[in-house]
Amino acid sequence: MSMSIAYWCVLIAALLPYLWVAVAKASGKRYDNRDPRGWQTRQDNPRCNAAYAAHLNAFEAFAPFAAGVVGAQITGVATDWIVGLAMAFIVFRVLHGVFYVARQPRLRSLAWVLGFGCVLALLVLAALAASENASAQVVLRLLDGSAQAGLPS
Repeated sequence: MSMSIAYWCVLIAALLPYLWVAVAKASGKRYDNRDPRGWQTRQDNPRCNAAYAAHLNAFEAFAPFAAGVVGAQITGVATDWIVGLAMAFIVFRVLHGVFYVARQPRLRSLAWVLGFGCVLALLVLAALAASENASAQVVLRLLDGSAQAGLPS
């Protein structure tokens, strides 16, 4: 698989908050662009409020996901793992928003946990790969130092 797929997933994740806020605006009473935050606080439509909550949660989920994708690539995690976890994250985040708007709290929470698991996996894989790379660098420096000192390597 191509790493570009993971970066397309980052773009999709960046756009998801705007999808959910569009649903919120379409579900509420006449949207007031002069006072968008005040407008939202006055909404009593459950779908509008749920979509707005999904909007906020999508923003919260974006930064760790993007960091996980970039960190995993930089540290040399296998592309197939990065792409697979990124695509799964997008599926779970879309389902999270759908279940939020549909007022299905158990399914919403399950989708959230699974998406969060993808992010944790990306971050852990990146940390492990960085640790392995750091250990390898220490060994290479030691070997290089012994070679310069005339010691057998």
